Amino acid sequence: MTAFYIILAVLLIIILWGVTAYNSLVRLRNKADEAEAGVDAHLKQRYDLVPNLVETVRGYASHEKSTLDAVIEARNRAGMAGSLKDRADAEAGLSGALTKLFALAENYPDLKANQNFISLQNELSGIEEGILNSRKYYNAVARELNDRIMMFPSSLIASVFHFGKRDYIEADDAERTRVDVRF
Repeated sequence: MTAFYIILAVLLIIILWGVTAYNSLVRLRNKADEAEAGVDAHLKQRYDLVPNLVETVRGYASHEKSTLDAVIEARNRAGMAGSLKDRADAEAGLSGALTKLFALAENYPDLKANQNFISLQNELSGIEEGILNSRKYYNAVARELNDRIMMFPSSLIASVFHFGKRDYIEADDAERTRVDVRF
């Protein structure tokens, strides 16, 4: 009879561990979904700001149509990207187009002094910082979820219930290159 209670206790401990491991994986998956939505919210803010920025620049540099059109096209491509990888690639294109837009603005002193342009530039800078912070948070949650999925014994529960690893949001090659600053 004592052996029966020992076996029952061991089974109960295993079941409780399984429930706890499953709930932990669900919690982390939900946090990763929330973090990804946070990145999307910041990106949407940036998408909404880009047309205002382009229109402000257009007033001063209307003959730079190809640069302005490239920014709008990159914005639209980024807004329609589906997967995390596609979004990251499209975001890199948008960042590059915005860099060209700000480089273009350097050639127009009146534009650089325009209060609306300065305000939009500052707002974009704040949004970019928010994007960076939300990407860091997402990557931290993704790392924690991936660790749990890969580590024994929670990997057993993860494989049974089909918990998948999350991709990280990484910098693209253009963002990794060194920036030369000359005065």
